Amino acid sequence: MTVRVLVAKVGLDGHDRGIKVVARLLRDAGMEVVYTGLFQTPETVAIAAIQEDVDVVGLSMLSGAHLTLAPMVVEALRSKGSDIPVIVGGIVPNNDLEDMRAAGVAAVFGPGASAEEMVASINEVVARASS
Repeated sequence: MTVRVLVAKVGLDGHDRGIKVVARLLRDAGMEVVYTGLFQTPETVAIAAIQEDVDVVGLSMLSGAHLTLAPMVVEALRSKGSDIPVIVGGIVPNNDLEDMRAAGVAAVFGPGASAEEMVASINEVVARASS
């Protein structure tokens, strides 16, 4: 099975170099990647994820709004009856990791996370969600 990943930038964060690098790494690892572009809302991400029938949603968060926006994406998906897991990559302080998990975020990748670590973790998240 090919893992389908939707990657998105939610909110006003316009820094997209990292998400483009990650999208390419995931593609090179054999995953199918859908990139929604900049300035998405939690609602548009949820709709796109459901329409594209993805296995996981990856959010790039560099603006400091991760504690607000990531839970809003999780809630938007759940309100539409979807249990698609959400992962976050970017600048997330260690102090916020527990709150992110409590909000339903399946995994968080900080600066320096390797491609191998991301791919393995995404595969694990998708396997858990499928069982």
